[in-house]
Amino acid sequence: MSEIMPEGHAVLRTVAMPADVNSAGDIFGGWVLSQMDIAGGIIAGERASGRVATVAVEAMKFIRPVKIGDILCIYGEVARVGTTSVAVRLDAWVVRGQGKTNEKVTEGIFTFVALDHDGNKRPIDNS
Repeated sequence: MSEIMPEGHAVLRTVAMPADVNSAGDIFGGWVLSQMDIAGGIIAGERASGRVATVAVEAMKFIRPVKIGDILCIYGEVARVGTTSVAVRLDAWVVRGQGKTNEKVTEGIFTFVALDHDGNKRPIDNS
């Protein structure tokens, strides 16, 4: 059964490879989390107009495993903007069976802090 793909901004697409498996033969959850972190950093960096660093991952939920050969697609949007931080809501989907099925596999909220050139927190322009 295919699910309806999410609306919103597609940020990242990559293929799950054999080198990324855990001992059970599924793609390691840490690999999926790192792909989501990369996608979230792209969105947060655009919103903060500069360098950002991950400070928190909230409500991370693994729904289904990712398999070798799946195309992992990360969709995201800004959930909230603070004085120095940006929270990004991310959904991870896979395309399986050469495009025959689409399944949501993971979701979470990643929070990033805006940094200056020296690595110190800086305010985000909210205008």
